[in-house]
Amino acid sequence: MQEVTVELLTELAPEFNTTNLLIDRVARGADQPLFSVQRDGSWHDVSASDFLTDVKRLAMTLINDGLQPGDKVAIVSRTRYEWALAEEAIWFAGGVSVPIYETSSPFQIEWILRDSGARVVFAEDHALRANVRQAVAQLGEEVRIHIFEGYDQADKSLIPSAGLHQLLVDPQRVNEELIESHRTSMRLEDVATMVYTSGTTGRPKGCNMSHSNFAMVAHNLAGHMLDILGDQRRTLMFLPLAHVLARAVQQTCIHGGSIIAHSSSMANLVQDMAAVKPGFLLAVPRVFEKIRTTALATAESSGKADLFLRAEQTAIEVSKIRDARARGQKARMPLGLRARHALFNKVLYPKLRGVFGGECGYAISGASALNQDLAHFFRGAGIELVEGYGLTETTAPATVNQASRTRVGTVGRPIPGTSVRIADDGEILIKGIGVFSSYHNNPKATAEVFDADGYFKTGDTGVLDEAGYLKVTGRKKELIVTAGGKNVSPGPLEEMVRAGRIVAQCVLVGEQRPFISAMVTLDPEELVLWGKAKGLGDLSLAQAAVHPEVIAEVQSYVDTANLTVSKAESIRKFVVLDEEFTEASGHLTNSLKLKRQTVLDQFEEQIQALYTK
Repeated sequence: MQEVTVELLTELAPEFNTTNLLIDRVARGADQPLFSVQRDGSWHDVSASDFLTDVKRLAMTLINDGLQPGDKVAIVSRTRYEWALAEEAIWFAGGVSVPIYETSSPFQIEWILRDSGARVVFAEDHALRANVRQAVAQLGEEVRIHIFEGYDQADKSLIPSAGLHQLLVDPQRVNEELIESHRTSMRLEDVATMVYTSGTTGRPKGCNMSHSNFAMVAHNLAGHMLDILGDQRRTLMFLPLAHVLARAVQQTCIHGGSIIAHSSSMANLVQDMAAVKPGFLLAVPRVFEKIRTTALATAESSGKADLFLRAEQTAIEVSKIRDARARGQKARMPLGLRARHALFNKVLYPKLRGVFGGECGYAISGASALNQDLAHFFRGAGIELVEGYGLTETTAPATVNQASRTRVGTVGRPIPGTSVRIADDGEILIKGIGVFSSYHNNPKATAEVFDADGYFKTGDTGVLDEAGYLKVTGRKKELIVTAGGKNVSPGPLEEMVRAGRIVAQCVLVGEQRPFISAMVTLDPEELVLWGKAKGLGDLSLAQAAVHPEVIAEVQSYVDTANLTVSKAESIRKFVVLDEEFTEASGHLTNSLKLKRQTVLDQFEEQIQALYTK
């Protein structure tokens, strides 16, 4: 059995809770900016003290409305400043936040309200309030609903926005003693938030995450990632705040001294990065994939595709040499490579960095596997892209690479105060400061995910290298056993095929079949750009699914992936589907994870055809 432990950097007193992160930040620099908020096309800084003032004013409203310590309050909204303000106010009032994805259906909202007991809801706008009202009608109980946006469009210049601004108690009427009583009623061991797992099967389960989980992770992760977070370094948060990863990093930024901006729409991401100029970013692999393919498409349209590909290969080679050196290996940087890299660092890499705003030196990737060449490309081009690993039940970051100690292809070493163990069957087990206490109202499910030593059973498989860096190899339950008895972990092969420019998703099949096959979906946006570059025009998904050049392109991705495995593990056949896998179609979770069994059930006919043709 392999195991590695990284010792705790900071311990906190039992009476500490997550609100102390903000109070301590104000004490260190009340007038320093904590958030940056977009209003009327420009960005405005909000100081730590101004944020704290509004938090108390909103907390006072909640208390006046009868909120008692331990009461649950839901938030249904996209990522935005008001989300952060509402949650902090809930905590100052002694409440428990219950995040709900804005994409959730009324049926899903009703289940979370029913299971959590939340009877107060913050909704972003009138459309989401309507969804909540449908859920409340099914619930059959009284629920108070507040909205962030107001009716008066002229009020949109307000920070916070009009609807929430109207809820703020007059500063003169804030009862500091009463708020302090509510705020301090919560201790480290108490539940701070109930995070509902997106769930690839069945109803989502509510994870009871404590103040200790968030506060201890914030304190210890900030000290562990000083080179990335930096003091007063800006970041742009665009991942859903309903996801625990975004909130864990946001609390770490509050403690660590960063300035946080929010972007509510992926469509505006590039524009927002140009305005905010973040020093570091938190993102998922798909964001980096899209930026890379968009840059290639731009190069193709100007006849410079070959130049881009040479620059990309140069960046990858330089990063691989740096990575080898970080592992203690002797790796020489050839003069020719050094010269090419210096040239591209003048004429091409700055344009790539400019997409991120021009000042982004660091990026953290999480939530799903990151392609190694993609990581090497961005690192070689001047953005230190590091990968981490965790689950909802571990408050997200359980392991992470450090910028100065990165091993590409791994998800790093445990964060301080965390132990990682590899069970005899390869399952990754985690124990430490971020691990949750229980599933809400579900002792049976809770007992099933902890072993006799108190380690959380992640369901993922992996290995630890000699220095304690974790490499995730797949999902334990997703292991495919072919008719010949070969065990195949689908994750690595799927990741490599999915890295192909026009591929959106890849799903391996082959359970008790004679060989491994795959189902592939296409990325509509990239398909258009690729089709134009190839002179094929605008192909629909249906046309592309049977087009010889598209099939050949996907085959090239499959061939590349097959080079990394044995013949028994390789993809022998594949089919290109003529539809997308999305949240709306029911094939992806809210956190964009594949609902594998749903896909396998729905496309059984296509799977069968792969083995009968």
